[in-house]
Amino acid sequence: MSDTRQTYLLNIDYITFCFYLALVGIGGIFIFSVDVQQSGPPENLADFLFHMQSGKQVLWIIICLLVFSFIFFFLDHKFWQTFAYLIYGGGIAGLVLVLLIGTTIKGATSWFTFGGFSFQPSELAKFGTCLGMAAYLGHWSVDLRNVRQVFQVMGLFLLPAGLVLLQPDAGSALVFMSFFIVMFREGLNPFLYIIGILGAVTFVLSILVPPLVMILLLSWIAVLIYVFYEKDRMLFWLGGLVLFGVILMQGYWAGYGTYSLIAGLAVFVAMTYRQYLNFRTKIIPVMMAGFLLTGGLAVGSNYVFNNVLQPHQQQRIDVWLRPTEAKKRNKDSVMNLENSMLAIGAGGITGRGVFSGRMTQGRWVPEQDTDFIFCTIGEEQGFLGTFAVVGLYLLLILRIVMIAERQRIAFNRIYAYGVAGILFVHVVVNIGMTIGLVPIIGIPLPFLSKGGSSLLGFTIMIAVLLKLDKHRGRIKKNAIINF
Repeated sequence: MSDTRQTYLLNIDYITFCFYLALVGIGGIFIFSVDVQQSGPPENLADFLFHMQSGKQVLWIIICLLVFSFIFFFLDHKFWQTFAYLIYGGGIAGLVLVLLIGTTIKGATSWFTFGGFSFQPSELAKFGTCLGMAAYLGHWSVDLRNVRQVFQVMGLFLLPAGLVLLQPDAGSALVFMSFFIVMFREGLNPFLYIIGILGAVTFVLSILVPPLVMILLLSWIAVLIYVFYEKDRMLFWLGGLVLFGVILMQGYWAGYGTYSLIAGLAVFVAMTYRQYLNFRTKIIPVMMAGFLLTGGLAVGSNYVFNNVLQPHQQQRIDVWLRPTEAKKRNKDSVMNLENSMLAIGAGGITGRGVFSGRMTQGRWVPEQDTDFIFCTIGEEQGFLGTFAVVGLYLLLILRIVMIAERQRIAFNRIYAYGVAGILFVHVVVNIGMTIGLVPIIGIPLPFLSKGGSSLLGFTIMIAVLLKLDKHRGRIKKNAIINF
């Protein structure tokens, strides 16, 4: 029995486990730091555990470590693949149930509350979706070159994402888009990702510039891609594109949008006719399709922003892309972002020290122990502290990718990439929103932000990952014996 237990412990990927413990410990320290600055030091242990937010977080950490141990030592690794679809269905049921009987907190019906604790089912739905994706994509018959199966795979994560949007919780819904990373690894056509990236860039640029100019810019992109692909008469085409752009842009900014559009289209038609005369007809449909599709994207994106998005969603995007305009309409809307960036900058190189944050005490930066905990780290530990935290996340994600690539069965590999993708999106979006690189959409920083449901969800993900990785060697041994 002792030999078995020793082998059990030797097979753990201790590097990943240590990264997990380090991040959880760092989160506990800074949640306590914020708590002490707001409420004062605890009078005794009971006061700390039952009356302070950091005490509740410690209780959640203990619960998570117990859950981690139970998963790793008492559940068979085959359990997760066998019941993957059932667990996925349970996550979907939780998302439906919270819409019916959940508690509304800060405008989102995303929580179950009981006994002074609150729980967010979307955190476990992410884990369930990881298992569902791994079970479906890991089947030998699934081929992402089949369009029907691509839509089926997308439906697995778009369904929970849609239910989360109904709460509404755009931040958590965005996390489910990380499964496109998994699909890329499993062979989805990279050209689709180029289209998706161009679509996202189109949405952003169409908010910053008028649709007419967007049609111009995106038409350039479509034609230039073909030009560089053909590598024929480069100077002629570049000259024509420059003329096309100058006419449109100068005419628009001078107040002659209609006339400039007609002149620009004339140049466009002339370029097309020149190709027709030279019997290079392949470029004609490319140019027309690029012009129509990119123009439609530009106009459609602008319409969605102005007519589909809710006012608070428009405000968040304005704060991100047009802070000056947003500040004119509502001064307070930009204050959180400005104070967040000031708090991080105030930390300097080494920071002001733990328990010494001045801006991250609830008066200047809101949610400084949850969504904006990175500001607390930045002010109290400075550049060195934030660099260390970002480094830990980077090493953890790279380690999970390495674990994924050494798996011998598809289910384990796909699940590991699902975990890595979710962590990556959480880290990039959370840190990005605190420094103004992405919109403020309310998403926790894994392992660091206060919140039991988030910590529990990520703990289960890591525990199952290490459990599956621990048994990766048995498959090869059994295969040799059976052979």
